[in-house]
Amino acid sequence: MASRNSNSNSLVVPQASQALQQLKMEAAQSLGVQIPQDGYYGNVSTRDAGSLGGYITKKLVQIAEQQLSGGTR
Repeated sequence: MASRNSNSNSLVVPQASQALQQLKMEAAQSLGVQIPQDGYYGNVSTRDAGSLGGYITKKLVQIAEQQLSGGTR
């Protein structure tokens, strides 16, 4: 069994870690979800976690669409 702070996801571009963290904070602030200080999301409600994931996915798709269409972020 993995430790509670381990992350099985690996980034294709490790340098994107900071940008993804910023996006997560932006999503949480926009949705009014409190980000756990210790990084453990086990106590975050399923609804809040799903909202965060959905928001982040939506933003990443928007960014990709803009890049594919030649626009800038």
